Amino acid sequence: MSYFSFLGHPMNLRRCLSFLIVCVFTFFLALVPTSFYGINPETGLPIFTLTQQRVIAIFVFTAMMWILEVIPTWTTSVVAIVSILLTTSNKGLGFLIAKENVGALTNYKDIMAAFADPVIMLFLGGFVLAFAATKVGLDVQLAKVMLKPFGTNPKTVLLGILLVIGIFSMFMSNTATAAMMLTFLTPVLATLPKDGGGRISLALAIPIAANIGGMGTPIGTPPNAIALGALQEAGYNITFAGWMLRMVPYVILMLVIAWVLLMKLYPFKAKSIELKIEGAPVKVTPFQKYVVWVTFALTIILWVGESLFKVNSNIVAMIPFAVFSATGIMKAKHLEHINWAVLWMVAGGFALGTALNQTGLATTLINTIPFASWNALVVMLVGGFICYFLSNFISNSASANLVVPILIVVGKAMSGNPGFEALGGVPAMIIGVAICASLAMCLPVSTPPNALAHSTGMINTKQMATVGVVMGAIGLVLGYLMLIFIGF
Repeated sequence: MSYFSFLGHPMNLRRCLSFLIVCVFTFFLALVPTSFYGINPETGLPIFTLTQQRVIAIFVFTAMMWILEVIPTWTTSVVAIVSILLTTSNKGLGFLIAKENVGALTNYKDIMAAFADPVIMLFLGGFVLAFAATKVGLDVQLAKVMLKPFGTNPKTVLLGILLVIGIFSMFMSNTATAAMMLTFLTPVLATLPKDGGGRISLALAIPIAANIGGMGTPIGTPPNAIALGALQEAGYNITFAGWMLRMVPYVILMLVIAWVLLMKLYPFKAKSIELKIEGAPVKVTPFQKYVVWVTFALTIILWVGESLFKVNSNIVAMIPFAVFSATGIMKAKHLEHINWAVLWMVAGGFALGTALNQTGLATTLINTIPFASWNALVVMLVGGFICYFLSNFISNSASANLVVPILIVVGKAMSGNPGFEALGGVPAMIIGVAICASLAMCLPVSTPPNALAHSTGMINTKQMATVGVVMGAIGLVLGYLMLIFIGF
């Protein structure tokens, strides 16, 4: 296989061809006359302005690059943001923004603010909490305490693992949670009978619980943050506690369903299981451990009690950062442990949403396409299914970043539709996308927890796909029923 280089990334022939195809499509959409997209019969002018046309081209470029994975997904987001700044902002390239029919320009400060959006800070706070908890061994201690009541009966141990991983994934990266639990469980899996289904059940429980558990809080998984940020930008205020009040019961129900399904498909032959949870040596002072425990508890209390304490959850997320850096628990060298790639990728979605609004493209689409006359339920379900389908093959963050800005536009156009409002309106549509993204777990490539579990050699793709499809179907039905009848 021959290799090329693009911006320092080794690229095989397939990626090079993919990149060429993306460039052809992008430049075609950006450089054709605006009249190519149609003429407004009322004004006799093109439907789209030049800035709107450029946003369409950038959106298509981003979508294709994410789907084809030509370069890392976070890199695509950064390229998209820079492209928006250069071609559509009020401080962009002069010869591009001084043209006739250029249209409304984006404010460069608003585009650059995507890197520090309040929801990005919320997610950053979650990463900091997770890092500190791991550093002082809080995660291991909690796992020991939480799994102890489930004893040694294989069925109850399986339920305990599902619930504990689900709870951990609400506040920690689902990848980190899956990796931690695999460390504990791999020796146990090796002792189970090879002809029984127990090792399959336990191995599958890890990615299932990690993927589902992340739906429980706004910081649990990037699609949640993407949905929350889009809704806040659209004027919908959803609190941390409000999210948990609806989603935690849903998560618990889904984990119990997963428990029943795994026991039915892959029953245990072993009569008992003994979990020995041992963490790595912790090199911190008792004072630092105490600080982390207290800060962890205080942060969660403030998040959950947002309406009581009147402190915005995005601001609360900065408290752990301040405390841990001031006490030396987190130092400059530890910043590399934060998953910046996820933050930059989410920022790309926020920037695309800002460009859609400020260039007037969102309004043009609303006026041009009769969204309000479409069947509300069909639009909601199709949008969710597209995100679910994409998330099985590409990053769930990338798929949510693609679908959410479009559905926000559609949702605004349908806001006056009584049928749409009866189904939960814009919040139900957008949060439905976040649920669909997290439920996509059919393949080893669907999510990092899936890949980690598959790498153990204890499960094959068919077993993962079987459970993933069933859980996805049940989750989609229950999720949309919850959104329609309970709402946000």
